[in-house]
Amino acid sequence: MSLATRNGTGSVDAPVNPPTVVRQRRVRPGLLGLAVLLIALGGLGAAFAVTSVRATGSYLAVARPVEVGREISAADLVTVQVAGGQGLRPVPAGRLDEVVGKRAAVALLPGTLLTLGQVTDEPLLGPGQQQIALGLKTAQVPARELHPGDKVLLVSTPDNNADAGKAAAGTRFTATVIDMVSPGSDNKVLYLALLTRDVPAVVALAAQERLAVVLTEAA
Repeated sequence: MSLATRNGTGSVDAPVNPPTVVRQRRVRPGLLGLAVLLIALGGLGAAFAVTSVRATGSYLAVARPVEVGREISAADLVTVQVAGGQGLRPVPAGRLDEVVGKRAAVALLPGTLLTLGQVTDEPLLGPGQQQIALGLKTAQVPARELHPGDKVLLVSTPDNNADAGKAAAGTRFTATVIDMVSPGSDNKVLYLALLTRDVPAVVALAAQERLAVVLTEAA
């Protein structure tokens, strides 16, 4: 290649720069596969989110405390929106009429979803039975949890004011567990079905804190 000089005396030869070659980047197959996987996972996540939103439904929840055995009214329940609900079987709000009028099979606590297993048409008390509630400490309960239908034995403990001979004899009463709740960290309330004739004696012993609970048969 020739270049003209400023004074026009002629031309001189100048070096020519070689053309610039742009190197193409090689795409690694592993990175390409990772990108495809991330895109796919993102799509699945979006689909799951949409499905969860679509699964939102109206269900029945407990609005105020309902004691064991009490008849459930519409005022005891409230409608709530729950998304997803996998693993749960709450009662749909549309089945309110099926629940109202039934009895609470267990103690119903405010803020919890209602399930059909918590209500019953069956009487909780058999013929000749009455229901009582015993306040116990955790150490006085014969199992970590007592369930409806468990059979227990109530045994009177010695009276500190009685003589030794009478103190050794314990009176026994059979009962059936209706429910058990934990209002405090170390407190339990045990609901029992008891023969009517035994109720006065058990209530008197409970007031004196002279009752021991023994589990005889699990439901």
